[in-house]
Amino acid sequence: MIKQAKGKTPRRPPPKKPPNNQKDPVGVYCRVRPLGAEDEECCIEVISSSTIQLHAPEGFKTNRNGEYKETQYSFKRVFGVSISQMELFEHVAQPLVDDLIHGKNGLLFTYGVTGSGKTFTMTGSPGQGGLLPRSLDMIFNSIGPYQAKRYVFKTDDKNGMEVQNEVDALLERQRRENNLPVPKTPSARQKLDPEIADMIKPEEAYKADGVDEDSSYSVFVSYIEIYNNYIYDLLEETQEDVIKPKWNGGGTPLRQNTEFIPPQSRILREDQNHNMYVAGCMEVEVKSAEEAFQVFWKGQKKRKVANTCLNRESSRSHSVLIIKLAQAPLDADGDNVLQDKNQVTVSQLCLVDLAGSERTGRTGAEGTRIREAGNINQSLLNLRTCIEILRENQMCGSNRMVPYRDSKVTHLFKNYFDGEGKVKMVVCVNPKADDYEETLLVMRFAEMTQEVEVARPVDRPICGFTPGRRHRNQAFKEELSRKLEERGGPLDRDMPSVISHLVHNLPPLPSCELTDPHDDITLPRLIEALQHRYRIKQMMIDEYSQAANALKAMLQDMDGNLISKDNLIREQTGKLDEKDKVIQTNKAELERLEKRTKMQEHKIDILQKTTKIYEDDKRSMRQELETREQRLHRELSDKKRIEQRMHGVVSDTKLKWEKECDRRVNAMQLEMQNKLWVKDEKLKQLKAIVTESRTPGRPDPPPRQTQPKRPSREERLPAKRSASPSPVPTSTPVRPLHRRSRSAGGEKWVDHKPSSSMDLGTVLQPVIPNSIQVSAPSEKALSKCDRYVLTHQEVASDGEIQTKLIKGEVIKTRGGGQSVQFTDIETLKQELTTVPGRKRKSSEGKPPNGDRADGAWTDVETRCSVAVEMRAGSNMGPGYEHHGITKRRKP
Repeated sequence: MIKQAKGKTPRRPPPKKPPNNQKDPVGVYCRVRPLGAEDEECCIEVISSSTIQLHAPEGFKTNRNGEYKETQYSFKRVFGVSISQMELFEHVAQPLVDDLIHGKNGLLFTYGVTGSGKTFTMTGSPGQGGLLPRSLDMIFNSIGPYQAKRYVFKTDDKNGMEVQNEVDALLERQRRENNLPVPKTPSARQKLDPEIADMIKPEEAYKADGVDEDSSYSVFVSYIEIYNNYIYDLLEETQEDVIKPKWNGGGTPLRQNTEFIPPQSRILREDQNHNMYVAGCMEVEVKSAEEAFQVFWKGQKKRKVANTCLNRESSRSHSVLIIKLAQAPLDADGDNVLQDKNQVTVSQLCLVDLAGSERTGRTGAEGTRIREAGNINQSLLNLRTCIEILRENQMCGSNRMVPYRDSKVTHLFKNYFDGEGKVKMVVCVNPKADDYEETLLVMRFAEMTQEVEVARPVDRPICGFTPGRRHRNQAFKEELSRKLEERGGPLDRDMPSVISHLVHNLPPLPSCELTDPHDDITLPRLIEALQHRYRIKQMMIDEYSQAANALKAMLQDMDGNLISKDNLIREQTGKLDEKDKVIQTNKAELERLEKRTKMQEHKIDILQKTTKIYEDDKRSMRQELETREQRLHRELSDKKRIEQRMHGVVSDTKLKWEKECDRRVNAMQLEMQNKLWVKDEKLKQLKAIVTESRTPGRPDPPPRQTQPKRPSREERLPAKRSASPSPVPTSTPVRPLHRRSRSAGGEKWVDHKPSSSMDLGTVLQPVIPNSIQVSAPSEKALSKCDRYVLTHQEVASDGEIQTKLIKGEVIKTRGGGQSVQFTDIETLKQELTTVPGRKRKSSEGKPPNGDRADGAWTDVETRCSVAVEMRAGSNMGPGYEHHGITKRRKP
């Protein structure tokens, strides 16, 4: 014996269905959302009632040549921005509601990019109800007078429906009403949510034609969402808001250890007819459109929505509202529902609001939003894959397996694509330019979906009873009331009530109390009263017999009429059968002609597509030619502009290099002049030495020391040293003179000299003997000293380097540390004064009589003409300056 795996449903053979070769394509409609106030560029144009055209926005290239391209797409109907919700319902949802009332299934879903108006199309707003509230309103407007009492129809939790008798339904109503909580106010149940009030105007109400008046109806509503490929029941009472306490081991729960119970996901199952349904999903029986929409809005508030950069309330899940309509025929008398489960017909209409496809780069999604967007895009991709494979199987004759099970959306609605009902899709598009690329993908998917054909549903069989039972029963009751009224009886009552009325009209019995044995009055009076009541009883019996005989005669007459009518109906049925045969023959001929017409239409379509391809090629080649001409003109103008620009660049570069060459030549000339001056000075010194050595009777002079050349600014700054080497002059031996600084007091100093400081050889340098020299301040050094001095060097405005001594006092803080308060700044600056005419050209000859030019160089005053200046402020306070050595040469 083979054991079955646990948790798996055994596979049953599919039910035998009547063959149906008639197929209808999926109805695809397009609705264009109005352009927002902040959007300027529109990429969609409505050409006709069935065609739209897409314009590529600026900067978007679609073909290989980088040109803009315009594409057109055709639908069953296109609804522009000015279309109303009522007109949309007339063309899209009204036929599906009409089929639902006549026992056929339907599927309607909205598809599009996020923010394209799908939820508004499906739900709407107050005063502008969408497809969903209008469908509910039309259902109850059509079946309102023929609804069964509550709980007469009952679900069996296996996607089926059972019928209860009136007694069981009454007990069920009493039991459930007792379990319901008592409302706070009497009108609490009747009060509608202000968000859903006035969804539909009274003048916009619709009603279906051809409703079977000999049947009883009941409507059941269920609402689910598919979130991250899991199914959740939005009508479940214990979803998310129920708190389960954690116990501490005793008898009382801990309030702080409470946790939220996560919603329980549902699974899909297959019923005995191989139709998919959500197991354990709550189905609520509703008796009015307001009550049904109230149930829907209760679940809508639990739906997963979030705020993104593109939509303030973006749907993060696919929502499905399932409307089930159960109907069963009345019995032969037309009073009660027929207690036969096989006679119950269940039809359903699924209204699906798909979540919009989105790109995380545009929505700015992070964390959980990225995961939600990925699952949404994956489920929509699975839907496209299933549609593509269905189209390929139908057009190419292949037999590929359609992957319905890859996604919960496709798995739930696979029966509709297999021929269980009509399928319609409303494609919502946003005409703004930012959504052009995603809208292009939506248009291609919609165009492909129109080519998929779905088998036409078969009409349900009609019960074998004679139609008009409800009206006949009502007419019989009215006739009986009329006859009772003619006989003086009460109106609208049955026979027991008539008898009760007559009994109450009998004369009362006299007093029967006997106080005297010789009383001869009481007993005769009682006997007379009883005899009178007996006569009245006989009259009542005769009256009752006459009424019964009259009723029996009337029933016999009615039976005779029914028999004659049955005979007439049989004759009419025979004629109808003959007409049916003729109709079948005509249908066969029509099918043959339709096939031939379809073949011709297919050929015409092929020719039209070929013509369109040739026209597109012609248009594209013409556009390509125009574009190339424009590109050629643009390239010529660019070439001219580049030539003019290059001429300007060449002239600017030439001028720049000329200036650079002049600068370098001047620098080189200055450098050569300096070298030549040094060489002349050396030659003059050598000439003087030779001349003095040849003079008789004169001792040899000491060797002359050349005056050192003062280094230039470029040579003094390390970052701006010249690349050419300069001659190394010999330094004049000068004894450094130092002055005692005010800093040389009794305090101990911290002498902070950075390692990058330069020694300028200045005569007046401060000397701080009682100091600690550091290159970086430290807490240890500051703790041992009372004063602080910082040596800072910078380049002055005239290009010379000046040294600043920034002084301060070391102060101890409350926290045990040290801080420095600066109180004084000393500035050391070196200046060099040069007398004009100092340089001599080496080409000048030797002066006569061996004299040296510009006076004798033998005395000390001539060789070392040095002047020392010092300018100070008042009392040598803060801000006084030390000027360096100023060297001047006598003329």
